[in-house]
Amino acid sequence: MATRSNILVCTGTGCLAGESEKVAKNLELIVKARGYENEVNVIKTGCFGFCEKGPIVKVEPDNVFYVSVGPKDAKEIVDEHIIKGRIVERLLYREPIKNEIVSRQEEMPFYKKQLRVALRNCGLINPEDIYEYIAFGGYEALGKVLMSMTPEQVIEEVKKSGLRGRGGGGFPTGLKWDITRKQQSPEKFIICNADEGDPGAFMDRSILEGDPHSVIEAMAIGGYAIGADKGLIYIRAEYPLAIARLNIAIKQAKEHGLLGKNIFGTGFNFEIAIKFGAGAFVCGEETALINSCEGKRGEPNYKPPYPAEEGYWGHPTCVNNVETFANISQIIMRGAEWFSSMGTERSKGTKVFALAGKIKNVGLIEVPMGITLREIIYDIGGGIPGGHKFKAVQTGGPSGGVMTEEHLDIPIEYDSLLEIGSMMGSGGMIVMDERDNMVKIAKFYLEFSMDESCGRCTPCRIGTKRMYEILNKITSGKGTMSDIDALKQLAYMVKDGSLCGLGQTAPNPVISTLKHFWDEYMAFIKDEDSPRGEGRYEAKNKFKPGLKV
Repeated sequence: MATRSNILVCTGTGCLAGESEKVAKNLELIVKARGYENEVNVIKTGCFGFCEKGPIVKVEPDNVFYVSVGPKDAKEIVDEHIIKGRIVERLLYREPIKNEIVSRQEEMPFYKKQLRVALRNCGLINPEDIYEYIAFGGYEALGKVLMSMTPEQVIEEVKKSGLRGRGGGGFPTGLKWDITRKQQSPEKFIICNADEGDPGAFMDRSILEGDPHSVIEAMAIGGYAIGADKGLIYIRAEYPLAIARLNIAIKQAKEHGLLGKNIFGTGFNFEIAIKFGAGAFVCGEETALINSCEGKRGEPNYKPPYPAEEGYWGHPTCVNNVETFANISQIIMRGAEWFSSMGTERSKGTKVFALAGKIKNVGLIEVPMGITLREIIYDIGGGIPGGHKFKAVQTGGPSGGVMTEEHLDIPIEYDSLLEIGSMMGSGGMIVMDERDNMVKIAKFYLEFSMDESCGRCTPCRIGTKRMYEILNKITSGKGTMSDIDALKQLAYMVKDGSLCGLGQTAPNPVISTLKHFWDEYMAFIKDEDSPRGEGRYEAKNKFKPGLKV
């Protein structure tokens, strides 16, 4: 008997924390108790993205989107909506400005400007059922590649798409594949970097929880393109749900002949293994990641040689981020021109961001490259809660810098962010309001980088510690202008002298806050001329330019 309704329940990590597992269980029990188990399916999905309003329940084909659903609401959803056809209005989203009820997902301000490519299946399918992935076009791209394309054609298609690495560096994906393809070696590897360590970032975790097969399929395509028959997924052990769903997906793919020997009868072999990381931020750097995969200390190597030349166990190795892989099958099936039609001239496609901090709509979003910060914060994010004023947003986590009101209309893309002293990073975006002190924010991020330094190179190991000590002295009210001078000098020494990206970018929060929030540093610096020992800014009540950053 064909089902007439599907009840989709978000079981991503965020909604699970809000008891969505109990919501799903209650829905299943009540549907069965009412005798509708053959007509109504309860499907556990990945993240819908609207974390602020979770747990989320969506009823199809009615296209009704319920928010903030609790276990006790399950009975009303079944009895009223499923049986009687009456929408439960109290569980619908209410638009705060016009105070209007919105029942459809695509009509909500949070979703209107989004364009979901990497997240296309998250919230739509059961991530633990390979048949649902296949029903939405899954593994068609792998079949197309193996049956009708040469490795060179695959690489050329990815090159033409303009896809750049979504892990933070933004290196052209097709070019990386091409370099690895051209290496002469009896064995090659392709690695998925799922070591997501930025504070406030949850993009890769959500993709793996909601659509693990998209990454598995893309890794097989990449393996075929570069000449690798083995892949590794390096994932931090703190992601138990993502790991569990990956293991299920790999098992299912093997059982259906989509991994293993002679895939699609073409003679192409490809296996995937999972490697666990211990949560070291530095292992987001590809050579440190490879060392960890080999059982060594997770610390970076000098480059060259690059991993594409000499990586895992000395063999050519291509390392790509989870989100990068999540775009591959769509590029193959829909074409490079389709993908490159989105975004900007220098940054093609879409980007997933984890929107957090002082923002009304905390959640996971995917937007076209080139969208402005203003659109993200006010149109999608709903603005700053409590009537407070936007102050800054930190992109790129501890490796990035702050953007302020003057940057609200700058297009969000790789190069434009670098030009203003920030960076895309993997996609963490933390919003701050006027209550946040930017000197303390810089200290928070620097403390994180200091703790996560692997210790291999002196500029990072010692430099970040000395910078943190100076910031601690300043925020304790004991700093002087000479400390500000030393802080700036140290920042550029660490930036220029560190071995890997962790140390090279660790000073960014300090440098950008010195540039944009000089007065807040001055408020901490004692003024010897002030009888009350006030901060310079407080005592003089005027801006002192001091050092230019």
